[in-house]
Amino acid sequence: MDWKPDRKAKKAIYKQLAEYIENGIADGTFPPDKPLPSERFLAKELNINRSTVVAAYDELESNGLIKRNRGSGTTISQDIWGITKKRIPSWNRYVEAGSFLPNLPVTQKIRKETEEHNLINLASGELSENLFPIEVLRNLTSTRSYIGSIGYDHPQGNKILRETISKHVRDSRSIESSPSSILITSGAQQALHLVVQCLLKPGDAIAIEEPSYHYSLPIFKSAGVRTYSLPVDNEGINPEDLVSLYKKHRIRMIFLNPIFQNPTGTLLNEHRRKRILEISSEHGIPVVEDDPYSLSSFTGEQISSLKSMDVNGNVLYISSLSKIVASGLRIGWIIGPKPVIERLSDAKQQIDFGHASFTQWIANDFLESDEFDSHIKNLVVQLKSRRNQIVSSLSEYLGDQVDYYTPKGGIHIWCKIKKDFNEIQLLEESIKRGVIYVPGSTMGSNKNCVRFTFARENEKNINEGIRRFASALNDI
Repeated sequence: MDWKPDRKAKKAIYKQLAEYIENGIADGTFPPDKPLPSERFLAKELNINRSTVVAAYDELESNGLIKRNRGSGTTISQDIWGITKKRIPSWNRYVEAGSFLPNLPVTQKIRKETEEHNLINLASGELSENLFPIEVLRNLTSTRSYIGSIGYDHPQGNKILRETISKHVRDSRSIESSPSSILITSGAQQALHLVVQCLLKPGDAIAIEEPSYHYSLPIFKSAGVRTYSLPVDNEGINPEDLVSLYKKHRIRMIFLNPIFQNPTGTLLNEHRRKRILEISSEHGIPVVEDDPYSLSSFTGEQISSLKSMDVNGNVLYISSLSKIVASGLRIGWIIGPKPVIERLSDAKQQIDFGHASFTQWIANDFLESDEFDSHIKNLVVQLKSRRNQIVSSLSEYLGDQVDYYTPKGGIHIWCKIKKDFNEIQLLEESIKRGVIYVPGSTMGSNKNCVRFTFARENEKNINEGIRRFASALNDI
């Protein structure tokens, strides 16, 4: 056999072998009337493990190209050469070839484990269902006397909802905007995708916080942009780090989550916020501010977002109802200069022809109602209680084994474990004990960090979850 695998290639050897055999079937190297080489023969001939050959044949069989026959070997499927001339596409090859990258394997595992097993969930960044205003929303939908058009809406989203959001951000967040400067999106996630896809090009340099949930998003790599990190301390990023990055890499855009940051829970102090806006204006660098948590302040303090302090129009402001009302509503928004909003809304229309009318009506009615403020007040009380519980549990079960910053709002707490450990082993041990969380590496951090989310579980489960995590940590 003349062919040999390329051991320096990024493609797995079993995939190289499967591709070679598939091409050989097509060009006649492997004739349809003779068995294919045995697994044992190929392993010896190519000096590879037999399991590698098995994996290659498994892929070929799943694609309908070969057939395994007990006692008579492996043969080419007759469906390829028979009367029907039917052939199954090599779907695995298509799956791997797309330019839109999949989630990180750890992220996929966390999602799968939480879907398939009854775990104490300290991983998912959303509210528990008993914190959703379900009864209020049900009453609003049942008493609504008017239903508008259910055809395609305005590309930027329902005008009435945009007017309501304009009033909402003015009253609750001191942000001045007009309906024409707002785009309704499917949560903050779609807003980020639109910004990256429409306003950046491959090779552009951007700055993101370190650690940051942005590291878990494949959108930056999919778009081919270069990311550079801004270390986060207990008061957020240091603006002078941004100056250094700009000089070295000509940063084109800054992505920040300055208020109760995910994952650290930190609040960018006011002096640093002002300095960032100064730097943005000095160098003409746009800032993308993601603000899902500012209404969850446990002190009751109204915190000034970067957008509320922005007098020059340098900040694109992203927020949503996902973290404070209900994730399933899928209502988010971007506020920015009108030309930018029109560009993004054009792209969104190409993707989905605009946002669903029903959830926009529900969101509008809830934001306009007196119940919204009551809901936020109750939500803050509940989240603060859960925050207090997780801090108490960390102290009780882990003591001086862990360092953490106590957040004054939001839904996350970031922990630095003092002992060295294998991150995957700890996650597996924790899952075996019935608790799941987010390993620090998915946030781009140095090793030995974990993120716990305290919005998904009640106080009893939070306490039990931290106890199980401590047990796993001490046993590895």
